[in-house]
Amino acid sequence: MSCGCGYKAQMARHGHECEEDPNKPVNKSADKQKGNQVQHPPQEKQGYRGSCVLGFNVPSIFIFGDSIFDAGNNHYNNNCTAQADFPPYGSNFFHHPTGRFTNGRTVADFVSEFIGIPLQKPFLEAQVELVNGSRKEYPSNGINFASAGSGVLRPTNQDLGVTPIQDQIQQFKTLVQQNHITKKQIQESLFFYESGSNDIFSYFYPFDAPTLTPDAYVQSMLTEVTNFVDQICKLGARRIALFSLGPVGCVPARTLLPGAPVNKCYGKMNKMVKNYNMGLENLGKTIPTKYPGSFAVYGAVYKTVQIFRANPKRYGFSDVTNACCGDGTLGGLVQCGKEGYKLCAKPNEYLFWDYFHPSEHTYKLISKALWSGTHSRVRPVNLKTLANMTSTS
Repeated sequence: MSCGCGYKAQMARHGHECEEDPNKPVNKSADKQKGNQVQHPPQEKQGYRGSCVLGFNVPSIFIFGDSIFDAGNNHYNNNCTAQADFPPYGSNFFHHPTGRFTNGRTVADFVSEFIGIPLQKPFLEAQVELVNGSRKEYPSNGINFASAGSGVLRPTNQDLGVTPIQDQIQQFKTLVQQNHITKKQIQESLFFYESGSNDIFSYFYPFDAPTLTPDAYVQSMLTEVTNFVDQICKLGARRIALFSLGPVGCVPARTLLPGAPVNKCYGKMNKMVKNYNMGLENLGKTIPTKYPGSFAVYGAVYKTVQIFRANPKRYGFSDVTNACCGDGTLGGLVQCGKEGYKLCAKPNEYLFWDYFHPSEHTYKLISKALWSGTHSRVRPVNLKTLANMTSTS
């Protein structure tokens, strides 16, 4: 690692020279359940300014998106009905629900661990703590703005009270305007974005006939993502990670949709996902030219998950089709933790934890692929290289 070098020089120096096998099986943790109340993992201490122990130039991560990243924001939103703040969510790592829509950690959590910084607090939790006086300033290791159920299109799941991407960026902007987040911190931080699966899934809802063609709908999504990227870059974001959607047409919840196949993935849905992902990658490529000094990587999550599905045993999976926690066809008809749900014996042998979301094991494998994987998994460089870069601004 060197300080004061530009991104191009850093890229040339680092390339992918430190790539590791991102897909070694991980140890399975025992299934334990506790309590009914949302508790949170140990996070940053006030005044924490990032750790250089592992040698990465990342004091903080700012996270935007949906349930793939939500670490509990929806729990603090009294008007929101999209929740995972009850058992058995969180049961295999935190041993209590945290508001994350899985049995343990998410990709943002794993990458924070790889870098050596504490896990990011949900924005709304930090805000509550400031109001009640239990903390004096916003966390210095980053903030998680993601809201489960949200999309890039404002109307998506609006009836559930979720926080769309437009409001998430406004929350961030307000903190900047109030000097809770400095320009220097923005320039030194990583920015994570993942959203769009809820928009595409809701396109197939039977009660709302879409007014746009699939291609036009995806283009309307990409217009909103472009606006989001423009805003964070104008605020000074230098290192951005745009994560693709996974194969949404393969989630067990597809059984809720009339006309969706049970014995294979929903091809029409995955076609839209691939179209969106292609547009997202192309958007990332324009950032260095449009915003000199800024740089984006594209995480090919779709391809990575399809590799797991094609060779389950190699990656420690015994089931890549059904939800570990749920009920009905594919475990896709009942949300985990709701009345009538059933829980599998070995959650981390399942690709899917619940009817929409990956298990912690899946997230860990994805995280390792994004962190140290080759060009087919993340490009033009991996997150490890991105974390080593320094800005010349």
